[in-house]
Amino acid sequence: MGKVTVKVRIENMGDLHDADHGRIASSDVRGLEIPDALVDTGATGLHVPKTQLAMLGLKQLRSRIALTAAGEREVRVFGPVRLTIEGRNCPMDISELPDGCPTLIGQIPLEAMDFVVDPKNQKIIGNPAHGGVEMIEIYTLLAES
Repeated sequence: MGKVTVKVRIENMGDLHDADHGRIASSDVRGLEIPDALVDTGATGLHVPKTQLAMLGLKQLRSRIALTAAGEREVRVFGPVRLTIEGRNCPMDISELPDGCPTLIGQIPLEAMDFVVDPKNQKIIGNPAHGGVEMIEIYTLLAES
């Protein structure tokens, strides 16, 4: 697979909530536009370099051990944020990368927004199994109301 990059928007979910309730102006919602986030299906979540992450004003939730190419490392996890890609969005926690690393979009956000990687055309696409339309899968019978 070649290199796949996407434009993403990451917004502070607490700020979005405050804007929805009139406590702050929508123009005061802290967010980032990243034009070239790297899609990395070997990563699990959403991972952003430290300096960019600091611009979001998020609370640290915990630390976790991450498996990296350099071995196990402790990373700080913040959140929540709203991640938006190509008009689809999902809430996510976000982990901190060292500055100099690219923003990484891993498998969990891709699945949450029903995207798959099209390696031939080096882009993400709506899941063809769902006709390209954003869908969730629930494999249990739901009782009728």
